[in-house]
Amino acid sequence: MEKKVALHNLGCKTNSYELDYMQQVLQEKGFTIVPFDENADIYIINTCTVTNIADRKSRQMLHRAKQKNPDAVVVAVGCYVQTGLKDVEKDPAIDLAIGNNRKKDIVPILFEYLEKHEKFGKGEGDAVDKTLNGTTVIDINHTNEYEDMHIEKTAEHTRAYIKIQDGCNQFCSYCLIPYARGRVRSRKALDIVSEIEKIVEKGYSEVVLTGIHISSYGIDFDENYNATGDYRGKGKLIELCEMVDRIPGLERLRLGSLEPRIVTEENAKRLAALRTLCPHFHLSLQSGCDDTLKRMNRHYSAAEYRDSVNTLRKYFDRPAITTDVIVGFPGEDEREFSESRAFLEDIKFYEMHVFKYSKRAGTRAADMDNQVSDENKAIRSDILLEMTEKHSKEFREKYLGNTAKVLFEEKKKIGSEEYFVGHTTDYVKVAVKDDGEINSGDILLCKIKEFLMEEVLLGQIIR
Repeated sequence: MEKKVALHNLGCKTNSYELDYMQQVLQEKGFTIVPFDENADIYIINTCTVTNIADRKSRQMLHRAKQKNPDAVVVAVGCYVQTGLKDVEKDPAIDLAIGNNRKKDIVPILFEYLEKHEKFGKGEGDAVDKTLNGTTVIDINHTNEYEDMHIEKTAEHTRAYIKIQDGCNQFCSYCLIPYARGRVRSRKALDIVSEIEKIVEKGYSEVVLTGIHISSYGIDFDENYNATGDYRGKGKLIELCEMVDRIPGLERLRLGSLEPRIVTEENAKRLAALRTLCPHFHLSLQSGCDDTLKRMNRHYSAAEYRDSVNTLRKYFDRPAITTDVIVGFPGEDEREFSESRAFLEDIKFYEMHVFKYSKRAGTRAADMDNQVSDENKAIRSDILLEMTEKHSKEFREKYLGNTAKVLFEEKKKIGSEEYFVGHTTDYVKVAVKDDGEINSGDILLCKIKEFLMEEVLLGQIIR
């Protein structure tokens, strides 16, 4: 019997890469991939646990799959499984649970489960044994193994996200990710380069280096790391970027989220010398107040963060700097929020992703005094969202009347018109009217004319 599999991803781009791999190996073994909203024999949900909301969304998708087809095998994979295993094992909607560092084994795990619990192809009305949940979860906090995966294509057609490391050693006081993903484990540089070379040969113009904490890339290769505990100045990520930059045919290299401490004078200078590097940097901040940062266990001060921003702006012409900010962290009173707000106003980020603090059981922050009310979190969030809307518009306005190279990605109807939409190197969205001569993956020079929508600029191709 032909087995239909539907997959759904929740969470980060690292999860997306891993889901692409799982889909790839399932297809290679004869499974038929169908959309998640269709009827399937097997549903695989790659879960997330970064917030309470992520946990809830993971459960909702798992239950939705079981409701879609009660006889299907519902597979929970990833971070929610790793941190919430007791709840997962009691959930009647879940038939098979697979933790992190076991995703590469999805096919043999699934075959073993099906052999024990399913009776595919035995005829209409045959009984299906669903009396025992299957689990395969390792102790993620005591493994040094990097989970070896290689992809040949991704869900996106022009941009490929390439996983370069897993795990995190930072232990921010609000975060469960080190417990879900384990300690830092890096992928060999030559393996990464080889995968990107094959991706580029298939027509991808841009790659994004992603992972759980990419600034720590390569620290586990350094035998002296355990003595110092400090990744700054190691240069492994920069060395990798220099290797990737030399790949023929690659047009753009983009980096995932970075720690501000990795932006030293030397590292910024080396990055600025690269042919392909996009001047788009996501520097994780969380708060502009030193007292809040200390309680968060963020390992840097607001002044050090500002130095990193100034260093990037020294070596790059108007780089797009984006960040994450948490409002309502325990103990954040009006003084601390005002201090953080003033810092954000001064930095003027291209974009800020604003999150209301979400209490996570098992973290130090969950037990801290002076928890902030939901009402105050909402007020502070609205203030920062209004700020980032203003700053983002100001950043985009500087494009008006100028030219930019745009990587075109997809056709999209905006209003009554058909447009081809893409991004500049600093990830500003640009649309041009579809004249039938643009192909996905084309990088074309455009004159930027005006705002087409709030977050989309209207361009005209210069031929």
